[in-house]
Amino acid sequence: MLSNRFDLDGKDHAVVTHPFRDPTLPLAERALDLLGRLDPGERVAMLHQVSPAVDRLGLGPFRTGTEGLHGVAWLGTATVFPQPVGLAATWDTDLLRRVGDAVATEVRAKHAADPTVSLNVWAPVVNPLRHPRWGRTEEGWSEDAHLTAHLGAAYAAGLRGSHRVWKTVPTLKHFLGYDHETDRAATSSNLTLRTLHEHELAAYRGPVEAGVVGAVMPAYNLVDGRPCHVSGELLDELRRWTGGSLDGSLAVVSDAAAPTNLVTGERYFDDHVTSHAAALRAGVDSFTDNDADAGPTVERITHALDQGLVSAEHVDRAVLRLLELRLRTGELDGDADPYAQIGPGAIDPPAHRALAREAAARAVVLLRNADVLPLGQPAAPGHVAVVGPLADRVLTDWYSGTPPYAVGVGTALRERWPDAEVTVTTGADVLALRSTTAHAYLTVTDDDEGPVLVAASPDAAPATHLEVTDWGDGLLTLRSVSHDRLLTGAGWIVRATARRVGGWVAQESFRRHHHADGSWSLQHVGSGRWLRVQHGSGLVVAEAHGAAEAERFTARTVRSGHVSVAAAAARADAVVVVVGNDPHLSGRETEDRPHLRLPDAAVEVWRTAREEHPDAVLALVSSYPYVLGPETADARAVLWSAHGGQELGHGVADVLVGDMEPTGRLAQTWPAAETDPGDLLDHDLAAQRATYRYADAEPAFAFGHGLTYTTVEYTGLAVERPDVDAPGPTHRHPAYGDAPSDPEHAVQVRVSLRNTGARPAHELVQLYALPGELPVPGPRRVLVAHDRVVLAPGEAREVTLAFDVARLAVWDVAEQVPGAPADWVHVGALRVQPGSYALAAGPSAADLPVRSTLRVTGSGPRTRRIADGPLHGHAFHTGSGVVVGDLSRESGACVETPAGAGSPGVVRYDGVDLAGCSVLRLRLATRRPAASRVDLAWRPAGDSGAPWLPLASVAAPRPTGSDARYRWQETSVALGDAPAGPVDLRVTLPPGTRLATISA
Repeated sequence: MLSNRFDLDGKDHAVVTHPFRDPTLPLAERALDLLGRLDPGERVAMLHQVSPAVDRLGLGPFRTGTEGLHGVAWLGTATVFPQPVGLAATWDTDLLRRVGDAVATEVRAKHAADPTVSLNVWAPVVNPLRHPRWGRTEEGWSEDAHLTAHLGAAYAAGLRGSHRVWKTVPTLKHFLGYDHETDRAATSSNLTLRTLHEHELAAYRGPVEAGVVGAVMPAYNLVDGRPCHVSGELLDELRRWTGGSLDGSLAVVSDAAAPTNLVTGERYFDDHVTSHAAALRAGVDSFTDNDADAGPTVERITHALDQGLVSAEHVDRAVLRLLELRLRTGELDGDADPYAQIGPGAIDPPAHRALAREAAARAVVLLRNADVLPLGQPAAPGHVAVVGPLADRVLTDWYSGTPPYAVGVGTALRERWPDAEVTVTTGADVLALRSTTAHAYLTVTDDDEGPVLVAASPDAAPATHLEVTDWGDGLLTLRSVSHDRLLTGAGWIVRATARRVGGWVAQESFRRHHHADGSWSLQHVGSGRWLRVQHGSGLVVAEAHGAAEAERFTARTVRSGHVSVAAAAARADAVVVVVGNDPHLSGRETEDRPHLRLPDAAVEVWRTAREEHPDAVLALVSSYPYVLGPETADARAVLWSAHGGQELGHGVADVLVGDMEPTGRLAQTWPAAETDPGDLLDHDLAAQRATYRYADAEPAFAFGHGLTYTTVEYTGLAVERPDVDAPGPTHRHPAYGDAPSDPEHAVQVRVSLRNTGARPAHELVQLYALPGELPVPGPRRVLVAHDRVVLAPGEAREVTLAFDVARLAVWDVAEQVPGAPADWVHVGALRVQPGSYALAAGPSAADLPVRSTLRVTGSGPRTRRIADGPLHGHAFHTGSGVVVGDLSRESGACVETPAGAGSPGVVRYDGVDLAGCSVLRLRLATRRPAASRVDLAWRPAGDSGAPWLPLASVAAPRPTGSDARYRWQETSVALGDAPAGPVDLRVTLPPGTRLATISA
């Protein structure tokens, strides 16, 4: 073979090229050759996130994971694009690919400057946005799992690139059922088979099948009683989708500290050797644990090998997948890697700045407009007021990089209208705080380590002025006006050094305690300590344990924020109120939102401006939806943007003044009431009436909503072939946005619409299916297709939309697919039910003015004959007071009533045939010692009005041993005369009782 030269330790070496260095060979062949050259110790070492170099083979050190959610994070200066929830509002896959490509370029630039920067990117996050209280809403795309897959795959495609060599290797996060921060590392997301297949898995399948991701990260939480990191059957399902361009290879990288958490937090295993072995057997390939210290991981896996808990084959399987990931990046391809030419300077080029501005503008959603916008029509205003805490500030989140610059809304409007007087005021009070013990005002002075807070000023001079911003729920930030820096308690001594709130634990937020005498005390939230003034030095430190020990301050209002807002609004021709959230406070990773309301302080800024200027614009900049109460109902113009990155101000301003038509559309519902989204911890979408698919409450702003600066009339909808046959049962949803592969199952619709206004219309035409009454109740509405059209003023157009009728499938637990894997995941199948479906089109899920009927023909529901095979407990049609649980620590599923429940749970199995059953055998386990019974009842199948008749009753077995939940016992009961014909079977399970199967 040819020889080449490569750099090792700064020297050139002539090396005979082994097959793994030949880029013309298949990936799997190269990886297998490389694996065979590694000794056992080198292989085990590669299982940790940070793996050492293998100098004798020319392999450098390697680590998984560079954060690239909406730009390169944590690695210094990089272009910052809008948050994913904002990018999703564009509904534009071409734009998302271009953004992903720009991020990949900058990852390559960082890698060129520092080869330890991984080309394995930990993005995108494709957890569906089920509930708007989730603290990480900003990281996701949509409440619709299929749209999430569609948009996430586009971003991943940009990260991946189109060459044989991958520009970067994207990683899907976080598999599976992860959508709350509350006790995230200990709670179980209890997913019915319907929720699992119709909602959760669908978000991952599209990107994997498209071949645009090379890795997946499991979630911290449990799913159906088993930690995601040891849910082998679910990870196996992921890998079944990789037969196309991924060649069956998909690496699984653990989340940070998740392997250790299997023992310490989840307490699922008693020791780390057993837990690590279980994770490796389940399919985890790379252990992100103990930071850069690989020692504990190597030790635990080595002990697992010695004890026979895992084999060398398990290690080889994992290492092989990691080698394939590395080879995808061109790590060993030399000049054959087309991206190797990207140098360290490819950060923040002009093209990326322009793309960031385009994305920021495209992500703006016009929620309401009563002829107020665009501003400056017909003439530019002479005086503009931009008010609110985000009037001219650009905030970043935990997964943002450091932007090279940032343009706020106020600055952008000054640029746009250079002849106008633009007044910016935050609406925050400016205070001076006087220490009641030091008898001096807190002032910011400079020492060798930077600006420091000291009780030293005899008067309220400018250096004492602190701008106090109320972010809601008692959280404050205090900014030194003289230094334009936030106070931070990160180092015990309080300093004014922070440019922004940030860090894993935010150090720049405080809570105010009012004493009876009117004085204040301040608690540093990050440490939980209270501020006090040191004797002698006057230094302000965060060290007191309670309010009683804390310093008391007397507050003097130097400048009233509301007075400033009122004055600015009163003399302005145009007013823009910019309010929202700080992404590090009251909703972020580790912290769900306490509620959905707009903070009271923001409401008061709005009220103050609105009272002076009735046509004030309410601009919301936030990581998530709000429930807007009656206090903002009089806003005649409302727009929303996610935190838009470095070009936020330009993007918002471009839409405000009409330089760009509003094109953003919500990919997540804005509810009208806080109770509408349901319980944060209950994942049963149908029972909770959650997301637009199941909601029966009228939203404030619907899924898909977004206005234009013109009016569009929908005039008709025609279905080209209104009768279509249902396809056979399957385990695969066709990916959203894909053209129908089989003409026999294709549905094509023509939607007629017309621009009735005087400006161009950028209309997102959306098509929904609305199922009728069906044996397995379907969602109320399902997005099946969309298309964006641009209509000139007065233009009429006919838009053709097509979808595969298989998109109407629901998971039917009674169905079977021949040859399906014999595991709990595949009990049932996706089935399109025959019947009538309304097809409706319009500008949102709640505004569908034109519709027609689609008739689907096919076979009815299948009857489950118990004599032919067991009825699986977790495969129920409906349940109340029950959850799906783990059959064993390694595999399987069951149904159970939680041990702490106050009443029995009930499950129903529809369409069951008891013919030939003289005895029923129930496989049960219990967790409560009290005597109890499991009751079975029946009624004729599908007759919801018929009474339930007793069928049998059995005593639940008593728990045995310390692991009673897994000690399954078979209990039999004679039936006598079984009911004839198919029946619906109801099973009542006492608290703490688990049901695996019912068999003859």
